[in-house]
Order: sequence, then structure tokens, then C-alpha cells
Amino acid sequence: MRIRLLRVLALGVVSLAVASCSQTRAPVAIATHADDYGTPVGDQKVQQGGDLVMGLSNDPDRLDPTTSSSLYTRYVMSTICEKLYDNDASGNLVPQLATELPRFSEDGLTVTIPVRTGVTFADGTPFNAAAVQTSLRRHLGMEGSQRSGELGPIAEVETDGPAQVLIRYRTPFAPITAALADRAGMIMSPTALKEEGSDFGDHPVCVGPFKFAQRTPQTSIVVERDPLYYDAQNVHFDTITYRIMADPKARTAAMHTGAIQVADTMSPQDADALSTDPRLHLLVSGSFGYQGFYLNLGNVDGAGKPAKQIDTPLARDPRIRLALSLSIDRQALVDKAFKGWYESACTAIAPLTSYATRAATACPVFDPERSRRLLAEAGVQTPYPITMQVMNVADQLEYAQVLRAGVAAGGFDLRIVPTEYSAMLDAQKRGTYEALLLGWSGRLDPDGNIARFLVTGSSGNYTGYSSSALDDVLSWAAHTTSPARRGALYEQAVATIERDNPYIYTYRLRNLTVHSTRVTGIEVYADGAVRLGKAAFVSERNS
Repeated sequence: MRIRLLRVLALGVVSLAVASCSQTRAPVAIATHADDYGTPVGDQKVQQGGDLVMGLSNDPDRLDPTTSSSLYTRYVMSTICEKLYDNDASGNLVPQLATELPRFSEDGLTVTIPVRTGVTFADGTPFNAAAVQTSLRRHLGMEGSQRSGELGPIAEVETDGPAQVLIRYRTPFAPITAALADRAGMIMSPTALKEEGSDFGDHPVCVGPFKFAQRTPQTSIVVERDPLYYDAQNVHFDTITYRIMADPKARTAAMHTGAIQVADTMSPQDADALSTDPRLHLLVSGSFGYQGFYLNLGNVDGAGKPAKQIDTPLARDPRIRLALSLSIDRQALVDKAFKGWYESACTAIAPLTSYATRAATACPVFDPERSRRLLAEAGVQTPYPITMQVMNVADQLEYAQVLRAGVAAGGFDLRIVPTEYSAMLDAQKRGTYEALLLGWSGRLDPDGNIARFLVTGSSGNYTGYSSSALDDVLSWAAHTTSPARRGALYEQAVATIERDNPYIYTYRLRNLTVHSTRVTGIEVYADGAVRLGKAAFVSERNS
């Protein structure tokens, strides 16, 4: 399947947003390997029961939808914590705990969301509009929330009876449905929230095909089938165990031996062999996300806190950051490090969306000579040293070494510090880094890929970057009802980001998830989440 053009909310109408700008559409990179998002169980004959084991490539942070910033938390939460909306394999927004897409008032300031009735949380608490109100208010107001900026300028969340939620806005916010198709739309049991408070992530309770059972830090997370789930007849496994396996070689070996039945984020180094093993099936999908590295410009007291100027040439002088970007041969690095499985990327605008114009996706010209001239103009020593924290896994370290060799030609000395994933997330939030090689799994709407990270004061602004010009452009892009106008504004946003380079985009991965042919119903979409909730072992009569 191909990802359809990104659908964008415009005052309640989910419409195809074709950016009719002056720029021509960017040529979209054609993947060497065909997309395969998986298929639902459907009418296949499957076994009832059984225990699935998934090799998870990193230990998630706390299982709290409000405070989590880890992709791997999304994998686990997708089985235990449904959202108001979801996206499907074609890139469409579809209701999940809501019953239909939102209705917008004529002025765009009131958003009405009808929600399911007759549904209960895993602890037996009724699911209703009041429960949705409680979760959304927590996302907005809880200290340390990573969701507040994703929901836009909300004035109040109200209920209209047990089956309708009203979101009142100060100004219209076009990306709200896309935001509610991710962690901001995950609804938590009000009873559990009251009992657990800030410790909710240790014992999360939501609506989902499975419910949380136990967690052994750095080892495993176990979820078990929830008999109270409203669609329990289509849930097949008894339990799912997420086994933490950071080493991609170990995950590959465990897949070949059958010790695990599914694994995420497979290494491009192993993908060819996995794709030809008749006992395994490799799912391959494009991504709305991007990979690259943060440069700390002003995150001194923690993300979301007022920025303070860091007194280094890299943080003070945009010429040095531009030089660093110009010294990266993005396509050559991808080809060398990832064997053609991934794609180069230069902006937060994903290909195969309606915003993928040439201006919104074009890469800076690889120009190490200009890089050296810019460093000379800035009056800094060369090679200019930069300390970069890199996830302590083989693929990331290999890419970092290739990157290090590449930027040396532009006058940089990249000093690589291998770091555990959980420590990187902590450094990202606290600002205890100079450069940090870490990406984003991506969202349907560009606002979720840009504003969260670069708007002044956002809880996800990990670089401490502040630009009133970018703030204004992104605000207009979020509030306008015109898809064409939004497209033009995102082109302006890209130009501003490429001038200041608080984050340098380098490549876009393709989701590589492998599962045993004994299992069916596993799906992975462009949002990067591995969906296991309705999967099952294939019936022995079919095997």
C-alpha cells in the first residue's frame, strides 16, 4: 500500500490538502524496497490464546501518555491505551474511542467530539465524556507534560452529557484531530489517575485490547488480554511480552531461533537476510518522521523553561551551525551506513504528503569548502570540536562514525559519546548535552513534527531555540483554514529553520519490523507504531 496524501483538518472537514504554491512538487525518493504495512487478521483461521514475545529495541520511559517522549512507549501503549482517533495504513484519520471525526463550529473555536458509550476501562471504571475531559485537562496542565503544546491554544475542555466532549479554543487549531491520534488522545482511567497520581505510569490503566500486568526494568513488560475490552472477541493472544533487546544482532538471532516472534527496528545490515528467510516476514513502511541531531542553544534549566544563552560559538553563531549542515553529504551517508534501506532527509516535511513541495523538502547543497569559509568568518579554531551523544547501539554508532568522517572535510571534529537510550531522553529534557543524535517517529500533520520542538517555550523544545519569526509562521499555519496557505507557511518555516539550524535533519528511516510467519495481523504504519492488539498465531490447520 502507498501512503495517501496527508489529510488535514480545515474547520472540521478532513480534506485533501494540496498545497497550490508557486513551488513545484519535490521529486519523491522511490524506495528500493516495496512498502508492506501488514494486514489485519480478517477471515484468516487463527488460534485463540497463546503468548506472543516481541523483541523491543529499547526500554521505554514511563508508561504515562502525558509525560512520555519515547517511541518505544508508544509500542506498548498501543495495546493497552486506545486513543480518540487513530491513523490507518493509508494515512487517513479514523475514530477509535471517538465515534466520528470532530465537528467544528463555524468560527473554528469549538470542537465537538462524540465518544463511545457502553465502554469500560480495564479497572471497570466507565468510559465517558467526563473521563476524556479528565485526561485532556491532565495533558494540558500537569507539570512535565509533553502533550500541552500538541493540543493547541485550548481555553477549556467541557462535556455535553456523557457522550460528547467540547474543546473550546482561543483561536482555531487545525491539527487537533491529528494530535488526538497519538498520545494526546490516549484516555486514562480517572479512578487510576486519582489513586496513582504522578505514579500512573507505573500501573497504567486505559481502554485497550490488553491491560498492563507487570514490568521488570531493563528486561521486559508484560500485558494480558482485557476481558472488559469492548471488542474482546477480536483479541486472540493471552499475553504479550515485550522483551528489551537493544542489540539488533541479538534480536535477529532470536527471530531465527524462534525465541521471539516479532521484533521492531531491525538493522538495515540484517534486512536483506531477514527478507529472504521463508520462516519470517519483513514489514517495510515509509515514515512521517525524521532522524538528525539536536544542537543545544539555550536549554539550560530544562525543556519548556525560559531559554538562557549558552556561551559557546556553536550556540551563539548560526554560521557555525550552517557550516555543520553544509558539511553533511546526506545521501552518501545513508548509502554507506544503511545499504539503501533508508532515505536522506533535510526537513521535517515528509515525502508522500501534500506538503512535500520542492522548497519544503530540498537539501542544502553539500559544500565543505563553504563550510570552512563560514568557520573562518566566525573566527573559531578548526577543526571545530563538537561533543555528540549517540545511542549505544551498533547502527547508530556506525552512522555517527560515518558522519564524523564526513564532517571532518568541512572543518569539524565530532567527538562521539555512546549513551544509553534512557539517559539520552533525560539529557534531551534537561539540556545536559551539546549535540544529541536522536530522531522523531513523525505525525500526520506537520505541526506535530515542527511546532512541538521549535516553538518558544514548548515542552518539547529540547534545544532552547527561540525565534519570534518561526513562532508567528507556525501559529498562522496551525490556525489557518486554507490547506494551500498552510503549505506556503510551512515552506517559510523550513527556510527559517535552515537559516538557524537548531536541529539538523539528516535521514529518514523506513520502518523495518520482522515477524514469524506463525503470526498474522501485525501492522506497522507510517507513524512507526507496531500494532499487535488484534494479531494472532496462525491456525495449525493453515500452517
